[in-house]
Amino acid sequence: MKRIFLALALLASLQTAFAQQQVKSISAAQKAVDKAVAESQDAKKGAKLATWTKLGKAYIDAYNAPSGNGWIGASRADLALLLADDKPVSVENVEVNGQQMIKETYATRDYYYNSADVLQFIVITKPIVPDALEKGAEAYAKAHELDVKAKKTKEITEGLRLIEGKLVDEAYNAYTFGNLEKASYYFEKAAEVSQQEPYAVVDTSAIYNTGLTAWMLGQNERAKQFLEKSVEIGYYGEEGDAYAKLADIADKEGDQVKRQAYLEEAFMKFPQSQSVLVGLINYYLSSGGNTDRLFELISAAKANEPENASLYYVEGNIYLQLNDEENAIKAYRQCAEINPEYEFGYIGEGQYWYNKAVDLQDAAAAEMDYKKYDKIMAEFEKALKSCVEPFEKAFEVTKDDNIKVAVSEYLKNACYRFSYDDEVYKEKYDKYDAIVKAARQ
Repeated sequence: MKRIFLALALLASLQTAFAQQQVKSISAAQKAVDKAVAESQDAKKGAKLATWTKLGKAYIDAYNAPSGNGWIGASRADLALLLADDKPVSVENVEVNGQQMIKETYATRDYYYNSADVLQFIVITKPIVPDALEKGAEAYAKAHELDVKAKKTKEITEGLRLIEGKLVDEAYNAYTFGNLEKASYYFEKAAEVSQQEPYAVVDTSAIYNTGLTAWMLGQNERAKQFLEKSVEIGYYGEEGDAYAKLADIADKEGDQVKRQAYLEEAFMKFPQSQSVLVGLINYYLSSGGNTDRLFELISAAKANEPENASLYYVEGNIYLQLNDEENAIKAYRQCAEINPEYEFGYIGEGQYWYNKAVDLQDAAAAEMDYKKYDKIMAEFEKALKSCVEPFEKAFEVTKDDNIKVAVSEYLKNACYRFSYDDEVYKEKYDKYDAIVKAARQ
C-alpha cells in the first residue's frame, strides 16, 4: 500500500510540473497571434491598452509553443512519460562544447540531455513567428505608452521580464553552440528590454556579455561601447576582465595612454587578476616604459593592505614575468610569512620549480653531448624535487577541494619520476595518484 501511495505521489508531482509547463499548441498560438495582430492594426482597437498587452502575451506564447512541454532540468524519463505521444523523430549522440549529449529532434525543436539524462538545452528549430520576443517587447512598449494611468504596470513589467529571460536563454544557447554573432545579438536585446519602461532594470551581465562577445568578434567600437558602460555601472567581469578587454582595444587603436590608464585602474581594483597583470607587464615591456612602475603600484597596494598575502603572490608573478626568478621565489615565500594558511604562495613556488623542471627536461632531450646531458638531467631532478615541498604545503593548507586535486596532479607527476628508486616518493605518488583518479570518477 505504501509503495502504491509513493507511486501516486510521484505521478501527482509530475502532473503538477507538467501543468506548470503547459504551453499552447502550435495552431492555437498561431491563431492567437494572427487575431492579436489584426486587432492591433484596427484603428479603433489599436487605440486600446488591452489590445497591446494581449499582443505582447500572444507573441510570448508563440515563442514558447514550438518548445513543447519540456523544461530545463527535467529528466529524460519524466518527459518520455509526460509528453506521451509527442515523440522525437530522431535521437543521436552529439558533442556540444566538448560535452557528450543526447539530442532528441522533434518537428519544431531539439532537446539536449547531458550524461545524467537531464534536459540542458531547448533549441527551437521552427518558430511560429520570427523575432517573436523582439515583437513582444515592441507590443509592451506600445502598451506602456497607452497606460497613462499605470493600471497595467505590473502586467507589462512581468511580460518584459519574461521576454528578457528568454532572450538571455537564447544568448547562452547560441554561445554554447559556438554562434557568437547570434549570442551577442541576443545579449544586446536582453540589455535593451531590461531597461525598457516600466521594467527599467539594468541587466549588468547582459551589458558586459554584449561587450565581451563583440570583442571576441573583433567588433571593437561596439565592444568598447558596452564594456565602458559595464565599467561605468560597476560591473567589471571576472577579476576586472572588462578593463583588460578595453585596454586591448585601446592598444589596437594605438591609444597607449588610455591602455595604460585602463590597466592601472584595473590593477588597483583587482591586483590578483592575471589578465590585468599580464596586460600591464606587456604594456611596459612593449612600450619601453619603466617597469619600476609595476612595483610602485604593488607597493601602493601593499601599503593599503600590509597583511594581504596575495599581494606578495602578485609581486612574485611580476618578477617571474620579468625573468627575475630569485626575487619571485622570495616574494612567494613572503606570502607564508604573512599568512601561513595562504596556499597560493606555495603554489607559485611549486609551479616555478615544476615548470623549470619541464624546461630542463626539454633541453636535455635536445642535447647531443652526453656530459652536458647528464648535467642538465641532474639540474632537472633537483628542480623537480624542489616543487614537492611547496606543493605539499599548499595541499595541506588549502580548503578548496578543486585546488587539492590540481596540486595532486602536479605532485603525482613529480613523484612518479622517483617512485621506483625511493619508497618515500612511491608512497607520495600512490597517495596523490589516488586523489586524482577519485576526482575523475
